[in-house]
Amino acid sequence: MCGITGWIDWHEDLTRHKDTVEKMTTTMELRGPDASGTWLSRHAAFGHRRLSVIDPVGGAQPMVRASKHAEEHDCVLVYNGELYNAPELRRELESLGHRFRTACDTEVLLLSYVEWGPDCLDKFNGIFAFAIWETEKQQLFMARDRLGVKPLFYRREEGRLLFGSEPKAILAHPDVPAEIDSEGLAELFIIGPARTPGQGIWKDMSELRAGHCLVYNRDGMRISPYWQLESRTHEDSEEKTAERVAELLYDTVERQLVSDVPICTLLSGGLDSSALTSYSVQYYAQTGQDRVHTYSVDYVDNDKYFTAHAYQPNSDAPWIKRMQEYLDTEHHEVKFDTPELVSALEAAVLAKDSPGMADIDASLYLFCREIKKGATVALSGEAADEIFGGYPWFHRPEALNAQTFGWSLFPELRESVMSDELREKSRPMEYLGDRYSEALAEVPLLPGESDAERRMRTMSYLSISRFMPTLLDRKDRMSMAVGLEVRVPYCDHRLVDYVFNIPWELKMAGGREKGILRKALTGALPEEVLYRKKSPYPKTHNPGYLNAVRGMLLEKLEDSSSPLLPLINVQKVREMAVTADTSSHLPWFGQLMSAPQLFAYLLQFDFWLRHYKVKIV
Repeated sequence: MCGITGWIDWHEDLTRHKDTVEKMTTTMELRGPDASGTWLSRHAAFGHRRLSVIDPVGGAQPMVRASKHAEEHDCVLVYNGELYNAPELRRELESLGHRFRTACDTEVLLLSYVEWGPDCLDKFNGIFAFAIWETEKQQLFMARDRLGVKPLFYRREEGRLLFGSEPKAILAHPDVPAEIDSEGLAELFIIGPARTPGQGIWKDMSELRAGHCLVYNRDGMRISPYWQLESRTHEDSEEKTAERVAELLYDTVERQLVSDVPICTLLSGGLDSSALTSYSVQYYAQTGQDRVHTYSVDYVDNDKYFTAHAYQPNSDAPWIKRMQEYLDTEHHEVKFDTPELVSALEAAVLAKDSPGMADIDASLYLFCREIKKGATVALSGEAADEIFGGYPWFHRPEALNAQTFGWSLFPELRESVMSDELREKSRPMEYLGDRYSEALAEVPLLPGESDAERRMRTMSYLSISRFMPTLLDRKDRMSMAVGLEVRVPYCDHRLVDYVFNIPWELKMAGGREKGILRKALTGALPEEVLYRKKSPYPKTHNPGYLNAVRGMLLEKLEDSSSPLLPLINVQKVREMAVTADTSSHLPWFGQLMSAPQLFAYLLQFDFWLRHYKVKIV
């Protein structure tokens, strides 16, 4: 994986702006610690930071190859991602007369574009965000993978377009102010830490949506989807469906285990991560490789303070031990204490360029930093709950019937944290209603479905298109901030497309959430793990964490210089901080964000405003 950035400008000679391009590129250094490169021409300039995974010697970027129709013209590429079907594409391209100079998938992607143009996207199986400049056409082409695993942001002005893997690359340009307007503030307070697809938070900055491509030339800019979820009648039997799910999942795990650097799996002892680890162990055994290395995360004294509740019914530790022994993996347990979590809140903001999931982000950052000491690539279980329907909001009437997003059921509570002035300026409830209506309008409904079936399809679509990107963005930012590549097999578009159209009663095979996945994995996991009730990514339950962030927030509320204060209802936040205790589960966001996470989120907000010198316009 890597970090990419670029600048297209019809009015400037960019060969005179090497320092700016290098400054933009340097912001991506943590994403790509192994190598750096820039390419400049009169109207286009690219920058690249590389994390070497395949062919560490070859594959330098920006990569340049001759155009198919005019050898005197070039196609120039910067690329972040992995193509998991690169070997097949390589053979096809060679049969068409192309000759390769490297063994890396970067060259496969570039020559695929040279051969097929934008249609190459239909051939790719992988995670990617890339930009190609065609010198003959004087045209930029950018694209992002189907599920949006890899990020890509851009800012368009008159005669100019800037882009980057992260906002920080664009903000490094001297003409780009660090500004946020009422729409960005509404995103952060009423939607956040989720983000509306395409929203860049920063004023005049956008995100290229998952499954979309962008063309920019002197005639202007065009954005269009090349892939979308589609509804189709599912005709396979329960047995055939389970077989197909197992087949697709094993194939994608096998493809994603290809690497020239150390690789591992993240193991929580839950269904999703245990399945990936089991398949990895099978593949290693078949290919004669050593034991699979697995990693898990926990917190000091969590065994003492953990209390089961609806959103987190059990702790991971005994299940991890069971799976480690069952599969005989080389296991590494990583533990953090409260001071480490608190201190990492700011590092998480710097990785994300905005407030995020508080200690949930911070712990992942710390976890990835430890993993990086022993591996460069990891497999993780994100997306299984979105596509198979594992989250509580798939199963609770109050969530299914709510006229808002099921993972954020109390927008009035969120609005109450905002100051009167900010509420008047950003109209958060109206903003939320508009975003929810837009999401509903996108759902590809299937004619003839019952109301109940339609509601489950809608919840599935919303979870994939609106909630899942939050977790994918979090995983990318926290892992790449320490130079760790995390792959997400459940995001294989073939699997997502197939499972999206499995009827709900079939997804619930055996009367259990994710029942069809459990049936598909029969024989691959111990029975008790196969039917373990879902538990989310672990968080700290130590009351010391609540006390720490509460105390810090109360201090911030007394700091008249805090840029956060004009944005919040200080009295309301103070009341919440004073009355919160470890037994209360404030329903702020998703399964994990309650009172301590809200307090930490506001602390991150204050740090973000100060560090980035954010101007509110």
